Amino acid sequence: MNFSQINWLAVVAAGLSSFVVGGIWYARPVFGKAWMTDSKLTDEDIKSGSMAKTFGFTAFFSLLMAVNLAMFLADAKTTASWGAEAGFLAGIWTFCAIAIHSLFEQRSWRHIFINGAYSVVSLTLMGFIIGAWR
Repeated sequence: MNFSQINWLAVVAAGLSSFVVGGIWYARPVFGKAWMTDSKLTDEDIKSGSMAKTFGFTAFFSLLMAVNLAMFLADAKTTASWGAEAGFLAGIWTFCAIAIHSLFEQRSWRHIFINGAYSVVSLTLMGFIIGAWR
């Protein structure tokens, strides 16, 4: 791994892109209402949680995911296409992990696909950004 091949601004942009995807993905008109139902969460539950904690840790973990993906893509031959493909493949890993945990938690398949597909889409976009912004 060659750290000089990593564009750290692209890594930050890739990490932040998951917020954009998540904001759209989990919006009520898209998958938010179904996700809340399957998660057995109410508006009051959401409001009673610590948004600073939730978004702070989400930012940290999203950035960590982007750094990790950038390390795998730290090669002069990396392109936007290969970055998106690598992100997609990483998303399949996380989809499977989400599915395994969710099955033991007795979650619905809809819940698994909402969360798992979000991971696939956001990691594919992260990889695309890191690969394109060289």
